[in-house]
Amino acid sequence: MRWIFLGCIVLQSTKVVAQSSDTLQNITVTANLLQQQQKETGRNITVLQQALFAHLPVHSVDELLRFLPGIEVQQRGPQGAQSNIIIRGGTFQQVLVVIDGVKLNDPLTGHFNAYIPIHPSEIDRIEILKGAASAVYGSEAVGGVVNIITKTFANKTPKKVYANAGITLGENRLKNVAAHLSYKKNKSAFSGGLLSNNAAGVPLRGTTGFFYLTSATVAYSQLLKNNLRLSIRGAIDNRSFNAQNFYTTFGSDTANEKVKSSWTQLNLTQRTVKGNWVVDVMYKNLRDQFWFRPKAIPNDNKTNSFLSQIYYTHLANKVVNYTIGLQATRKAITSNDRGNHQLWHGAAYTIFRQQLKRNIFLNQSLRLDWDENYGFAFLPQVNIAWSPSKFSLRASAGRSMRDADFTERYNNYNKTLVTSGSIGNPELSAEKAWNVETGADYQWKELKISTTVFYRKQHNLIDWAPTLYANMPRQVNLSPTGTYSLAKNVASVHTTGWELDVAYQKKINTHASLFFNLGFTLLRSKNNDSIPSFYISSHAKQLLNFATIYTFHKISISVNGLYKKRDEKKAAAIGASITPTYFIVNTKVAYQLPQKWGTVFFQVDNLFHKTYSDLLGSRMPGRWFSGGYAFVL
Repeated sequence: MRWIFLGCIVLQSTKVVAQSSDTLQNITVTANLLQQQQKETGRNITVLQQALFAHLPVHSVDELLRFLPGIEVQQRGPQGAQSNIIIRGGTFQQVLVVIDGVKLNDPLTGHFNAYIPIHPSEIDRIEILKGAASAVYGSEAVGGVVNIITKTFANKTPKKVYANAGITLGENRLKNVAAHLSYKKNKSAFSGGLLSNNAAGVPLRGTTGFFYLTSATVAYSQLLKNNLRLSIRGAIDNRSFNAQNFYTTFGSDTANEKVKSSWTQLNLTQRTVKGNWVVDVMYKNLRDQFWFRPKAIPNDNKTNSFLSQIYYTHLANKVVNYTIGLQATRKAITSNDRGNHQLWHGAAYTIFRQQLKRNIFLNQSLRLDWDENYGFAFLPQVNIAWSPSKFSLRASAGRSMRDADFTERYNNYNKTLVTSGSIGNPELSAEKAWNVETGADYQWKELKISTTVFYRKQHNLIDWAPTLYANMPRQVNLSPTGTYSLAKNVASVHTTGWELDVAYQKKINTHASLFFNLGFTLLRSKNNDSIPSFYISSHAKQLLNFATIYTFHKISISVNGLYKKRDEKKAAAIGASITPTYFIVNTKVAYQLPQKWGTVFFQVDNLFHKTYSDLLGSRMPGRWFSGGYAFVL
């Protein structure tokens, strides 16, 4: 019945929803730090407009990403508590999250990369760039990039006043609140938003899966003299949630965690006759407190990140342009668990874009990275596209790198005695990878189909692997009888894959419209290490995800779903396993009240009540009913 249900959705999308077909044609993206038509980039890029977010049955940005083509989101907890973002079978640290040109990734751990402190109504669009992008964006862009463009920084804030708010109530004492306000007048623009998801949670072993998640953000943009625009953002994000078996498979684990962070971002953009100057400055601090048991002394980690960059894009003529830039980053940690450390990183890069002939586009990038840990490294990238009409061919090749984060290097390093658990390794080498891909796109009216074949060869991939006490490189604070996993470099990992993306958008008439997208990814990863690594063995071998919205008059019906197949893993001590195969569906029905009095909606998450776990021991909730009210001014 589940597959019949999925088939009906696919068939329905070929008949009739969402936006005008123009949204699929000549989409403008900023994947190479300059606005280009998508067909000119030579890359497989998925673009989601913000207008769709409110209609889909999701509660947070990471849940939205979960149903986009080609993205595997491994959820530890629901509704934004914690998720790992994975693209093309890499690890969760190999995906870079970028907000208005500045990377969000925290130096403590990639587990926090999905904590995106932007209200959904402030987002203009989300661009998902699949594959290596280190030559443009720097380290961590090994598997792909989640590029978020906001309305205030992109100067797309609606004119005058725009406001919306909503409340959602549901089972397990669920109470979600959202509010957003934006204002634009003459040369000034302002936006502010609040998003709060809260629930007592479902029963777990000796605890409940509670979460209390709140983020708030404000942004201001001002056009000054001589086409100089100043944009400023401030955001805070506070999270308290159950973390049982998020990081261990011990039966004694009844963990909870608090993560508090703040984010400040400044952008200066100067438009000239021949190009643009851009200056970005970002400061982020984060405090993570983790209690393995309620009465235990918590791991207390405090990190801060500072980034500054300047780049210039020269528009030589209609067929040639280039970008040159400099970047500097400082990362630091103070921790009772990982110790006190700091790290400097710098880069210089150039991007050259050229239209060789009428329908042939070439993008070349070269980045010189310097890092205190691994020294100098060259990262080249070349993309080419041939797009004569409705049909396009593209190819890309590039080198990428990623250095270990503070958890991978120093986890449990500063404690007096560690009897079991994950142990960091200060001697880790940086990951290195070569990526090649080729693909084709076909677009006919409201339908777009993309297919891509890719290959990634990685050296020194960083992952966790079971390691005997006798083989631990540092034994000072370890017990000879302990059970440990060590962060180590896997000698070589080869990943091959194929992905298919389908998008269909049609405004049927003045009263009806349809949106539908679907992605299927087939992956195979092989490593030559005799000891199995944790995250490489956990990623999906087959992944299908889809989203559809049908609107008719005042009624909107939307459905998200995903199917995942991967290797099974078990933890006998807690009777848990990674679910090898599962299919889940979320659905939402909304009705617009008369006289613009707002919208009421009803939502069901995990419609078929599937019991599953994305990560070993971290059990996800079953069927969850909720409903609410939202209005727009």
